[in-house]
Amino acid sequence: MKTNSFIIAGILCFGLASTSCNRLKDGKYHLELLTTNDIHATWFDSSYVGGNIQKSIFAINHYVDSVRKAVGEENVLLVDGGDCLQGDNAAYYYNYVDTLSPHIFPRLVSYMKYDAIAVGNHDIETGHRVYDRVTNELAKYGIPFLAGNAIRNDNGKPYFQTYKIFKRGGLKVAVLGYTNPNIKAWLSEKLWKGMTFSSLLPLVQNDVNRVRKTERPDVVVTVMHSGVGKGDGSLLESQALDLYNSIKGVDFLVCAHDHSALILQRDSICLINSGSHSKNLGHGVIDVTVKNGKIISKTLSANLIPVKAEMADTAMRNAFRKDFEKVRKFTLRPIGELKADLLTRDAYKGMCNYMNLLHTISLSCPPAQISFAAPLTYNDKINKGTLVYNDLFKLYPFENQLFIIKMTGKEIKGCLEFAYNTQINTITSPTEHILKISNKENKRYNQVGWSFDNRPYNFDSAGGINYTVNVTAPFGKRIEIQSLANGNPFYSDSTYYVAMTSYRASGGGNILREGAGIDTDKINDRLVESYPEIRLLIYDYIKKNRIIDPEIIGNPARIGKWKFIPDDIANKALQRDMNLLFTNPK
Repeated sequence: MKTNSFIIAGILCFGLASTSCNRLKDGKYHLELLTTNDIHATWFDSSYVGGNIQKSIFAINHYVDSVRKAVGEENVLLVDGGDCLQGDNAAYYYNYVDTLSPHIFPRLVSYMKYDAIAVGNHDIETGHRVYDRVTNELAKYGIPFLAGNAIRNDNGKPYFQTYKIFKRGGLKVAVLGYTNPNIKAWLSEKLWKGMTFSSLLPLVQNDVNRVRKTERPDVVVTVMHSGVGKGDGSLLESQALDLYNSIKGVDFLVCAHDHSALILQRDSICLINSGSHSKNLGHGVIDVTVKNGKIISKTLSANLIPVKAEMADTAMRNAFRKDFEKVRKFTLRPIGELKADLLTRDAYKGMCNYMNLLHTISLSCPPAQISFAAPLTYNDKINKGTLVYNDLFKLYPFENQLFIIKMTGKEIKGCLEFAYNTQINTITSPTEHILKISNKENKRYNQVGWSFDNRPYNFDSAGGINYTVNVTAPFGKRIEIQSLANGNPFYSDSTYYVAMTSYRASGGGNILREGAGIDTDKINDRLVESYPEIRLLIYDYIKKNRIIDPEIIGNPARIGKWKFIPDDIANKALQRDMNLLFTNPK
């Protein structure tokens, strides 16, 4: 992981900032900004199974304390860019199982003395009961959960707090926070009922102008759960670079969401993205010089501090040991038996036990006739034998619900054409790459080497039908659907009930919108039935059947069958690409 440092100096006491300068005495002021984002509940430094040491906020706290001891706690500001409440068994346990005890997350960040936290899309994914509860508990510790662009439908005001003022390093610091504006494209409306999400452009600039005018801060930090993006205004999901190229009056722009660690500099601003999963601590430094009561210069720098798992704060570990043991006990409960290994990576080359299970679960929910599903863990393995609750998080790490919507046969084929086109090439020889992969650095998945060009969790396949994917045919002509799984004819003008994740139905991956021309903003018009989280459905299946048997979940009369053709080209090309992607298979 590279670290970068940029120095900026100049006369900055201008415009809106000028009125704030008269409060300061002449001299030099020093402030250090520490940032995290996309922690995804990496709260504990030990795995529940095997006790492996892993990177966690325990280790983050070691580095935070080191900075505070070096420069003085009063000169340090600690913020987070969101996606805190999802990703690990501990988050699930405190979100949905133990709902009576104080939630662990506010206790953890209070222990670490966080100053402010932005709301992430995966925080919203937990639902009102969870994030409303967490917001209230954070407030008891004086920590705001910030999302100035989550706007209430009833009065047009922000649902969460927009900003908070701090005194650090002798300076008045404004911290403004925002969530991802594209949430409605991924999550069911009932998870964010009562609000809408505004684009960060021009909202953030307007808020900064207002806060500078009314609060007269010396330093402004914006923390947003938005990816870096292209900087051309084309990605609602990732607007950080758009803001970085245009924002005025902001010193530090903290972004998140895309899991890509990055430091950038432009004029009088630094952009910090610390990556994800407690791998780095973002570190910004600002030195301010005041003369004649006015700020005459600001010097900024930023870098990333790589986190070492073994540096975990032992005092913090001991303070939360009882919480770890509660989650561990819950996690290691035996729940059933697996008769064969499940490898998530097998989903990229055709039918496999892992995907067969997901399709079986979906098709068991009335009135589903067809299912869309994709691998949600890139390369994991669940060993045959006794299943424990922990295995469910390998099988299904997200809180997606199952939706059943009405689609025509033509729309189903269109979605499959689009989904496969994002992942495969048209080839004429087994020496060509069938999968869209490149030999490059993939920061999102912390890989150096071969990786998918597009996000593999959008690698959809279908259950309930029999079809082939011709890798020698062009886009639009690759998919041939022979019949339904039970042998009945499949008609392009007939209507079918299709099971899929709430993420997909709400527009995730653009598969419905681009593949079938379906307006996902109006998906409720097509919604026939909705079910709880898919992980819970898997759990219910295991409780009922006790055993996951490949012969049962792979029954072609129920889930159908599909494959890449022609065999002589596809099989060799797939095997070569899989070897490139997974040179060190689990």
